Order: sequence, then C-alpha cells, then structure tokens
Amino acid sequence: MVDKYSAADLQNAGRLKQMRMVAGLVNQQNRNAMPITFGTALGILLVLVLVAVFTGMWWLVPFGVLFGALAGMLLFGRFAQSAQYSAIQGQAGAAAAVLQSMRGNWTVTPAVNANRNMDVVHRVVGRPGVILVGEGVPSRVAGLLANERKKTARVAHDVPIFDFQAGDGEGQIPVRKLQKKVMRLPRTLKAGAVSDLNYRLKALQPTLQMPKGPLPKNIRQPKMPRPRAK
Repeated sequence: MVDKYSAADLQNAGRLKQMRMVAGLVNQQNRNAMPITFGTALGILLVLVLVAVFTGMWWLVPFGVLFGALAGMLLFGRFAQSAQYSAIQGQAGAAAAVLQSMRGNWTVTPAVNANRNMDVVHRVVGRPGVILVGEGVPSRVAGLLANERKKTARVAHDVPIFDFQAGDGEGQIPVRKLQKKVMRLPRTLKAGAVSDLNYRLKALQPTLQMPKGPLPKNIRQPKMPRPRAK
C-alpha cells in the first residue's frame, strides 16, 4: 500500500524511486490520473507528428516530444499535489505539513502554541510579517490564536500579524488553499527586517510539542523540473 510511505522514506529515496512512490499515491487517490497524464503527453506528440508527416516539417517532432513531456509533468504535478492534500486532510499537523512545503524564503515553526487536546498554532515568518495558523476545534483554536497573537505582538512591535484557522468549517481555510492564501499576502518587509524578526521571535518558546507520528511532515511530491525562462 502506498500510504505506508513516510516522509523519511520519500526524502531518502532517489529521484526515480521517489517519483514511483508518488505515482502510486496518485493512482491510489485517482485511477484516471495517470492515464490522463500519459494520454495528454502522447496526444500532443501524435498531433505534431501528424502535422510533420503531412507538411514535411519534420523539425516539429522534437517539439512534440518536448511539449508532450512538459504537459505530462505539469499534469502529474497537479495530480500529485491533489493526492498529497487528500492524504493528509483531517490529520493533526496537516496545516504544518503544507506550510513547510512552501517555496520561497519562509520560516515555519510548527506548534508554537498548543493545548492537551492537540489543538495547535503554527507560526510562519516571511515578508508579509507573522502568520499564525491554527488547526483543531474552532472554539479552542480561537483562544490559542488570540493568546499567541498577544505574545507575538510584544516582540514583533509594528510588524503585521495575520491569523487564520485551517479546516473545512465556516470561516476556516481548507488545507488545499492554505499555501495560496499565505503566498498572496502583501509583502511589506525587507529581507533584513525578516531576519531581525526571526531573531526576536526566538525568545518565544512553544508551550507543547506536536505528537510524534507521520506528521507534521507528511508526503511531499518530488520537485518537478521547470523550463527556465531565457
């Protein structure tokens, strides 16, 4: 079963093995995903080959291979991301796993505040400022967020502080949309200010640690190669 793979398994695996493991997870979540991926890639190649046959423009064939492979990788990446979110949906630490997989200059500290019911608050620091993300029972998480916001404000001074709740309830942000929400926050701090903010926030110690298990770092998809802009 694919769902037996842990984060350590994926991190220690080679690139090809890593892609096979993720492909197995994608197939488990969506049986049509891999046929669609390969079908799209082959379809693009076939169209350009037929154009080359009827027009004599054989230089189109290499482009067919390139565009077909690129389309296949983009589709695979989307299906893999969707499978990742489905695999961790509703699990403790799902928000932390998603936040830690963000690209860019972000500092993510899981479980900076928590209670014995395992409601938690994670902290993200970046150019938008400080982002506090809570997950758990909404009524209890609201109190944790308010408490952590006060503690953060004492050392963050005039730095913007945002707080969100991750989940599927009213007013919450679904885990699959969490990265996009954080990435779209306005950038107001310079790089030097972010470094200084991280230094000051080190004085705030987490109240409880996250429970041990496969999360907060869950299954991560392998990084897909991207075309470089010329």
